[in-house]
Amino acid sequence: MPSQKTVPSRPVIGWREWVGLPTLQTEWIKAKIDTGARSSSLHAFGIQSFTREGVELVRFSVHPWQRSESSSVDVEAEVIDWRSIRSSSGQSEDRPVILTDLRIGGDVHPIEVTLANRDEMGFRMLIGREGMRRRFVVDPARSYLAGKPPREIVVANRRREDTAS
Repeated sequence: MPSQKTVPSRPVIGWREWVGLPTLQTEWIKAKIDTGARSSSLHAFGIQSFTREGVELVRFSVHPWQRSESSSVDVEAEVIDWRSIRSSSGQSEDRPVILTDLRIGGDVHPIEVTLANRDEMGFRMLIGREGMRRRFVVDPARSYLAGKPPREIVVANRRREDTAS
């Protein structure tokens, strides 16, 4: 009889989750959990690469709320790599890769994220296999198992969105 491996228990997350990027001053952003993608990606615009004291950095902005441009966060981060990423449509693109903290529920861990314009995509963030490896189990039939933003934050964002239109 083959021996059975004991798998440590891991938190279960759904196919989409509200997450935070504390290093990027982004408290809440809706992410698609994509086990078919290797790398994680963040919607970023106005991406500018530059060097400061011999370190390559990137400056960019994030619209954390899906289908809304009413609020944005401007950030800088160190570029740890440039990677050629093939999108689901088959197009390859060189993207900057940054290291940031990802919060899902009460769990915070470092994650590599590529920066890309995801305006045409339904989610502002995609979390791929490498970003959740050995940390979570994904239940593809469920959503928001790690929690949601407080109602006041959602309502305040909707008000901003309504006044911006």
